[in-house]
Amino acid sequence: MAGTLILEVIVVLLAFPIVAKIGGGLSWGSGLFLGLLTLAFIVLSGMCARPWALPTILALQVVLIFGGLYHWSLTAIGVIFLCVWAYIAYIRRDVARRIELGLLPSQRMN
Repeated sequence: MAGTLILEVIVVLLAFPIVAKIGGGLSWGSGLFLGLLTLAFIVLSGMCARPWALPTILALQVVLIFGGLYHWSLTAIGVIFLCVWAYIAYIRRDVARRIELGLLPSQRMN
């Protein structure tokens, strides 16, 4: 999860020049928005083991989607990473269920 967050940080940082050149320009609002979002992702990358981390990450994806108010590319990034994080949440839940039921190969007695 931390690796995915760092990858998302890189992608969001690459959105700075897009918003600055192609969008309406980098205003204090869009710069602050992207900066705070990047900082939040970096901080969360160190807290992925906490139980509240995944719901917080998913909530930040929704915030990133609303970044489309600055440029549509932020919405595209948010939707793509929301799909990635939804898949991670699905896999995490499935593995937890399999552990609970004892269905993992390492839990089977031969």
